Order: sequence, then structure tokens, then C-alpha cells
Amino acid sequence: MLNTVIQGYNTLMNDYSDKRVKDWFLMSSPLPTMIICLSYAFIVKILGPRLMRDRKPFQLRKTLIVYNLLQVIFSTWIFYEAWDGAWGNGYSLRCEPVDYSTSPSAMRVARGCWWYYFSKFTEFFDTFFFVMRKKYDQVSTLHVIHHGIMPMSVWFGVKFTPGET
Repeated sequence: MLNTVIQGYNTLMNDYSDKRVKDWFLMSSPLPTMIICLSYAFIVKILGPRLMRDRKPFQLRKTLIVYNLLQVIFSTWIFYEAWDGAWGNGYSLRCEPVDYSTSPSAMRVARGCWWYYFSKFTEFFDTFFFVMRKKYDQVSTLHVIHHGIMPMSVWFGVKFTPGET
């Protein structure tokens, strides 16, 4: 039984995944992403509040301004890549098959998908900053579940269908 599960997993990862992304950072297996996501949940719900228990909240005004500016720039660039590389370059707004080729335009779209995936990790800092400022009311279970699941769900998209609209 276990052998069948392992064989099925290996078949899925080796035969059905997009070969172009297999060597990209964090793309070889879902395990690193899962560990990062679980670590995030542990840090923001358990470890962070414990470490902050006897401390004053951090004053992060300047840090937050810089962080938010960088997030806006990063998100704008990802949007530009998606628009210019996909929808502005012949992609339809309706469902469309994945271009698994290594053409420059297909690789640009796949890389854009990977950067979107990576951006889900940079968004963890929102929650880290809430914890450091002791804004625990903003660290709701829904917030943590959303941010903890997004990288995992996007990982599957990048692993199997980067560039599908």
C-alpha cells in the first residue's frame, strides 16, 4: 500500500509536472513549501506571541513604509509581466492551454508565475509585523490560514500549469 502511494507520488511529480520548473528554487518537491507554511503558522500563532509577551511593541513605522512600497513595486512588476507577457501578447481572457514550450514568451509567463508564488512568502512579513507590534487582533485564524495556504496552492499551479489562464 505504502509502495503504491510512493510510486503514485513519484509518477505525479516526475511524469505530470512541468519539466521547465523542476530545477527552479522550491519547485522540486512540495515539502519545503509545506514546511515554510507550517513554520509561518507556528511563528505567528505560538512562538512570536511568546517572544513578545514581556516586550514592548516594536515601532515599525519607517520599516512598514519601506516594506509596503517594496510590495507595491513588486506587485506592479508581476502585474506588468503578466499583462505584457500574456494578455497583452495574445493570451485570451478565457481558459487557454498551457504553452509548455521553452519559447521566450512561454518562459516569461512561467517565470512570472514563479515570482507570483514567491510573492506569497514576502506577504508573510505582514503578519510578522503585526506580531512584532502586538496587533494580535489582526492575526486572526482566517488571516493565518489564508497566508499559510496560498503559497501551497500557488506551488501546485507553478509545478503543473505555469502560464495557464
